[in-house]
Amino acid sequence: MTDQGIVVLGIPIPSTSGLFLTVVAVHVAAGLCCVVAGLVAMLSPKRSGRHPAAGTVYYWSLAVVTVSMTVLVIMRWPAHIDLFVLGVLSFAAATVGRIVRRRGGSLRMHLTGMGLSYVLLLTAFYVDNGPHLPLWRSLPAYAFWLGPSLIGVPILLRVLMRHPLVRRPEQRTVR
Repeated sequence: MTDQGIVVLGIPIPSTSGLFLTVVAVHVAAGLCCVVAGLVAMLSPKRSGRHPAAGTVYYWSLAVVTVSMTVLVIMRWPAHIDLFVLGVLSFAAATVGRIVRRRGGSLRMHLTGMGLSYVLLLTAFYVDNGPHLPLWRSLPAYAFWLGPSLIGVPILLRVLMRHPLVRRPEQRTVR
């Protein structure tokens, strides 16, 4: 991109191109949808209804985030290849988690795939936007890379060890 860009809510947008701004708008909307749907899925009872509905919204919103991220990375290649890798890994983890769930496989694999996907999604967000966010901007760069994992991975491990559905083999599948 050759233009100066703009700043929206303190976050620099590196281009004023209509196409770029449109893709960014779709990307941000889908990313917000992912964050909310992921939280709803995590905090909902693991049974038919809210949990699988929120999980489906999370997955397909993440697909939109991945496609829009790919377009943005191509438009600014190679400046953000790190975000491309995080995005691809996040979508791959969610895909594994979703396939395992749909085939009635290991609940541990479902939880691991979806949990890691969420952690990677947040890592990409903070790596890209953390330096521009109030409070976050005073943190060192490694905090954006490690912060989501330092919080998310222990939570995921606790769930894998203690969640009642994981501990009872007769109820291993999520509906």
